[in-house]
Parts: sequence; C-alpha cells; structure tokens
Amino acid sequence: MQLAATLVAVAAFFFGALPAAALDKAAVEQQFHAWIERQVWPAAKKAGVSRATFAVMDGTSLDWSLPDLVPPGSKQPASDMRQSEFGSPGRYFDEKKLAPLISLGRERLATYKDTLAAVEKRYGVPGPIVVAIWGRESGFGRVKLPNEAVRSLATLAFMGARREDFFGELVAALQILEEDHVTSDRLRSSWAGALGQPQFLPSKFLAFAVDFDGDGKRDIWNSVPDTLGSIGNYLARHGWRSGRDWGFEAEVPAGVSCALEGPDRGKPITAWEGAGVARVAGKAFPDSERKGDGFLLMPAGRHGPAFIATENFYVLKAYNESDLYALFIGHLADRMRGGKPFVAPWANVEKVNRLAVRDMQLRLEKRGIDVGGADGLVGFKTRRAIGDWQAATGLAATCFPQPAMVDKVR
Repeated sequence: MQLAATLVAVAAFFFGALPAAALDKAAVEQQFHAWIERQVWPAAKKAGVSRATFAVMDGTSLDWSLPDLVPPGSKQPASDMRQSEFGSPGRYFDEKKLAPLISLGRERLATYKDTLAAVEKRYGVPGPIVVAIWGRESGFGRVKLPNEAVRSLATLAFMGARREDFFGELVAALQILEEDHVTSDRLRSSWAGALGQPQFLPSKFLAFAVDFDGDGKRDIWNSVPDTLGSIGNYLARHGWRSGRDWGFEAEVPAGVSCALEGPDRGKPITAWEGAGVARVAGKAFPDSERKGDGFLLMPAGRHGPAFIATENFYVLKAYNESDLYALFIGHLADRMRGGKPFVAPWANVEKVNRLAVRDMQLRLEKRGIDVGGADGLVGFKTRRAIGDWQAATGLAATCFPQPAMVDKVR
C-alpha cells in the first residue's frame, strides 16, 4: 500500500508538469529517465540488483506502441473496458481452433514423454495438463515473443493505466538479470511483460520457474524441460491434487439451481448424484472421485454445458483467473487423451454490453450482494446473483445475462 501511494504521488508530480492539451514526447522521455533514477534504482538496489545489472536501464526508451498507456498530460481512463461486448462462451471451444492444438499436443506428449513422466513424478501434475497450458500460452514455444521485457515493463510501470501493478514486475525482471538466468537481449516477453514459453510474469518466474534440465539456469525461453517443469511446479505449489481429475461434463436437472455454482458451495460428488446430477452420455463418475468434493460449474448458465469440477479446476484458475481459461485447459488435456467434444451445445446468446453489466453489478453491490467485483465480466458470483434474482422474481433461472434482463436486475 505504501509503495502504491508513493507511485501515485510520484505520478502526480511528474504528470502534472505538462498541460493536458500538449503531449511533448521528448519531455516525457526526460521525465521517464528521471523516474528511472529516482524511483526504480532505489527499489532495484533494495532487491539486490547491482549497478552493473541496472545499466540495462540506461538505454531504455518508452515504447509508445503499447496499449493501455496514460502519458503525462492525458486523462486516466474511467474504466478498463477493452471489450465492450461479449457473447457466447462457446466461441472459445470452436473445433477448428481446437483441432491443431489437439494434434500438436499429442505429438508433444509423445516427443517429451520421458520429461513429462519426470515432471509428473516430481510434482504430481499429469503430462496432458502441462502440455495443454504450454500449447495455450505459447503454441508449444512456437509463438515469437515480440517485446523487450524490460522496455515494456518500464513503460507500463511509468505510464500504464495500471502502473502500480507493473512497478514490482519491472524490479523482478531486473532481479532475473541479476541472477544471470538469461541475458538482457534474450529477456523477451509479451507486450504486458509475460515471459517465455509458460508466459510467467517476472515475479512468477522468481517464485515458480525451475531448472529442470540441470544446467544451472531457469531458461523458460529455450529449454523445454525447464518450461514443462516450471508449469508443473506452479500448479503443484498452488495446490494441485495428484490423482484427481479437473472435472466432468454433467447433466444438471432443472430442480438443481444453477445458482449453486462456485468454489465455496462444494459438496461430495455423491451428494450431487443424490440430487440428480449425472455425468453425461451415461458414464459414471469414477469411484476414486465420488467421495471427493465437487463444484457446480456453468460458465454459460443454462445456455451451455454444465460440469462438476474438482479442486484442480481452481488450481488451473490460479494460472489465469478465468473460468473459460481453466475449462479450456482441462478440455484440451482431455482431448489429447482421446476425449470427445462437449455433449451439450453452447447456445448463441445475444451479445451483452459490458458497461451495462457493470451497472447491474453496481446495483447488486448496493444491496450487499457479492458479484465478484463490478468489472463488467460475468464470473460465477455474478452468474449466481442473476439466478437468485430470476428465481425471486418468478422467472426460470438461467444464471446468465441477456440484454433485455440486465437493466431490470435490481
């Protein structure tokens, strides 16, 4: 909190120096270099970064091509609504998009079977899960990382819309260079500073990257064993339960409310069975899973497939805080092992305006209802709040917003 307050004060000092009507990039660059010396160097030094390593900042300039920038003299955006509308979650599971990942994933499972077996032995995470994340994050290492990590992070920490989030990541990137895991010219990232084939932010690299090939460096840019081991370590450290699956597609009868969704409303899978929930296609839940806790998951409410998830689903969410991301990883892993597409279809629901959803969430928050934050996104807390409202007003609960409904939810 103290660091965030300091950054806000520094930003106000620097950013107030220029009139809003005129943006002088040369002057902004001067402010940037002053900020590097006055703010970044003390923080880096405190974190153990030497002056020799910090010299990488000497030739660093702002990257004006990045999104989400708020240059000095510019007005801070009122909200971060990059995507004004969203529609059916089913678009994430288009078979045409899945097919190449499934095919290439199976090839990687065969090519690196010994490494993946060693990763599972050490961390308890199955190879298909690790490979699915590898494929989703970087196309199995084929995606070229376009940005210089230090430059991107420095730009975002200085004048990004969420600069307080990136300041620590910039310092962490300098720590990576200090520890000599990679040279500065090879410290490549996404525009937001996510590093290497697993797409770890620098702080995550320091905490979870491993040297799995034993060469003395944690090289998630070029070493496949280090990449796979690091993903496995990340999931294990976030609570992956060895021997449990991520979840199962299920049939949820109308008598079981979709508003029962969420990681805080779990109960033994046998209890879900007792309520009439069944695995799809006549399959039984595995005996090894039935006594364990299960969690109702309905990412499109009644407009798409339903699932009974396990604790491991929420470990996947720790990698990327999105129900659809975690579901994609679990499903891709299943498909690599010969699994089939989802049985239930995804309905083509109408697109919903995110700003309207945010307004609905704010109204619900005023009533003391936890919607998971008024961000315009439809997470499980928003979905079940909608379901509870529908049931209270005599409507059939679908637990998913539609344009005609959003303004009515109070």
